[in-house]
Amino acid sequence: MQAIRLVNTTDLAHDEWLAWRRKGISGSDVGAICGVDKHKSAIAVYLEKVGQTVEKENTEAMHFGHVLEEVIADEFSRRTGYKLQRRNAILQHPDTEWAIGNIDRLILDAERGNGVLEIKTASEYMRKEWEEEGIPEVYQLQLQWYLYVTGLRWGAFAVLIGGNTFHYHIIERDEELIELSVQICGHFWNSHVLARIPPLPDGSEAATELLGQMYPEGETDSVMVLPDEAEELIGQWEQAEQDIQEAETRKREAENRLKALIGRYETGITNEHRISWKNISRRTVDVKALKEKRPDIYEQFVRPTMSRRFLIT
Repeated sequence: MQAIRLVNTTDLAHDEWLAWRRKGISGSDVGAICGVDKHKSAIAVYLEKVGQTVEKENTEAMHFGHVLEEVIADEFSRRTGYKLQRRNAILQHPDTEWAIGNIDRLILDAERGNGVLEIKTASEYMRKEWEEEGIPEVYQLQLQWYLYVTGLRWGAFAVLIGGNTFHYHIIERDEELIELSVQICGHFWNSHVLARIPPLPDGSEAATELLGQMYPEGETDSVMVLPDEAEELIGQWEQAEQDIQEAETRKREAENRLKALIGRYETGITNEHRISWKNISRRTVDVKALKEKRPDIYEQFVRPTMSRRFLIT
């Protein structure tokens, strides 16, 4: 099986590239659709595919990730001996037309067969995920998706962590993971994107952020009658709220008992853990006193903000 070269990207304008991406599901979409992407939700992918979102500007991290891509690719070649090749195309699965992808590099190997290289940059905060916990799940799904689209049997990750630590990982094709992700993404494409029915928001931070962006302000004094399913959701919310309160109480009880054991010491140690209860000194502004005694200065630096508070009564 060989992937179809859907469109060349060498001279493709960015808006045209985005339009082609809306014709299917790419590897960077799979993690969000499967619910493992911390930074993107399934509903955000849906809105992109139906053309209802405005593209965000590139961040500094995205910019330098692009700048360092060639450096990381060269380092992978130097350490492994593999030759690499750019594809400069959006590829399409020959049988599943909505399965598409842009691979970073093709790994050339006459004996083993070619593979797919994914190039990543990661901040220092992500070091544990790459060094101790293995490859983040969202990226595992992405690479397996590209193996599905291309029909290749193996791939690799090359990652630069914190700007100064390089790792590479060789990954074999996982048929079970591919089958599951294709099933989930196929349902998403047919039942949501093509049907123009948005998926339900999930509990991810990405979904919360997206809803805040979509509905930043409510119409003053407006009221709507909610459907019957709202009562079930309210029941779930109330039960979860009670569970959180009970868990917080258990957490405070354990914390207070540990504080009692530490007493006047700053640090307590066990065979497996280190607990600190240290002195912290900081200076804060007494906003209430400032407002009362120097209202002129207070008003000079007050900035109006708009937010929406969620409450069930």
